[in-house]
Amino acid sequence: MSSGGLAKRVRAAIGNRVLRRNVLKATSTSLAHRAETVAERADWEDLRDRAAAVRDHGLDHLDEVLAEFTENARRRGTHVHVAVDGDHACRIVTEIARKAGATRILKSKSMATEEIELNRAFEARGFVPLETDLGEYIVQLAGEPPSHITAPALHRSTEEIRDIFTEHGVLEGRGTPPTDRQELARWLSLKAREHLRHRLLDADLGITGANFLIAETGGAAIVENEGNIRFTTTTPPVHVVVAGIDKLIPKLTDLATFLPLLTRSATGQRATSYVQVLSGGLEEQHIVLLDNGRSARLADRADREILRCIRCGACLNACPVYRTIGGHAYGWTYPGPIGALLTPLLRGRIGDAELPFASSLCGACTEICPVKIDLHGHLLRLRGAGRRPLLERLGFRLFSWAAAKPSRWARLVRLARRFQGPAARWGLIRPWTDHREAPTVAPRSFREMWRDS
Repeated sequence: MSSGGLAKRVRAAIGNRVLRRNVLKATSTSLAHRAETVAERADWEDLRDRAAAVRDHGLDHLDEVLAEFTENARRRGTHVHVAVDGDHACRIVTEIARKAGATRILKSKSMATEEIELNRAFEARGFVPLETDLGEYIVQLAGEPPSHITAPALHRSTEEIRDIFTEHGVLEGRGTPPTDRQELARWLSLKAREHLRHRLLDADLGITGANFLIAETGGAAIVENEGNIRFTTTTPPVHVVVAGIDKLIPKLTDLATFLPLLTRSATGQRATSYVQVLSGGLEEQHIVLLDNGRSARLADRADREILRCIRCGACLNACPVYRTIGGHAYGWTYPGPIGALLTPLLRGRIGDAELPFASSLCGACTEICPVKIDLHGHLLRLRGAGRRPLLERLGFRLFSWAAAKPSRWARLVRLARRFQGPAARWGLIRPWTDHREAPTVAPRSFREMWRDS
């Protein structure tokens, strides 16, 4: 997914008119629904404040919350594993599958399993887990990662989905697709259900994520609309939850704060169709607690707030950059403003340092975040921490030096007025003007006009 640099991926996305249209339409619809349902809650800001406080308390005392969760989960018969990184988590899950003799594996939508590339680990062992979420199933057939946190296939048009289903035999023997777009969308979902249903009833292992892990009960809270997760957690004899340690919350009653925020922010719904809290009681249940760089971020107080994220995807819907380029241009599991923070912080690769610059810093992401993460503030902070090209660094140092004294500033303005034309012709400022318009120095400054008046 991350082939090529950010600029290359962005150019490809901008050149894909169908993708841009689909992403803009989907995010606009989601924003409209969110605005309508949020307006119904007079206590919306109070909910946001409470949620931020609960998340901060849990992150500040994560060692205690983690120990409480582990004790309560094991007391109810759940096997708890702690994975240091993605490879470790994949080994744990595939070993559980091996011991269970599992060959037919169901999997529900989970950003944590996308993060660790669990499907690839299974495929290396000769197994292909079946994605049961419709959007995830579409991108699985297309050989793509998800393009959005909550809507994996929002970049795909109805006609493209029809063609993907046709190519992979999903529609074989199921009649002729209707020509009306709305009818086609409904028809495709029904045919996908017919194609998948018998496979959901005959599986050895089910793998899910979790929206929240509740320390008080040792349970995993899972929110969904399609009902596919209920098949994944109940029909196979073995169920595995893979979730980041940042998903821990202290109390079961905290769900009363988080669920209204999550559902309205993610899909604009007052409530989702299904909410289940799994606290043991299944034939065999495992919970894999994933670190994968999270504890290092907890140790840095400046980064800790970012781990409040509840993966609602609202910041993606509000971001003008994401709405233009979609999710794949970001190059990893998490796109949008939150991805531009999580990717460099969790992966720490050289190329990831570009991501905080994929933002207009308009503040829409911060305004919409249900747990009040200062997203654009953190993006600005990471920009400052990144290493910029030599000419850019020299330019800003010169600017800082000149701006400290009026006499220096006047000399710099006179030099800029004289050399702005040659600098543009020689391409010295091309890295700047490739992406923005260069300011033109006025023929006379205000100070000069004031002096001569």
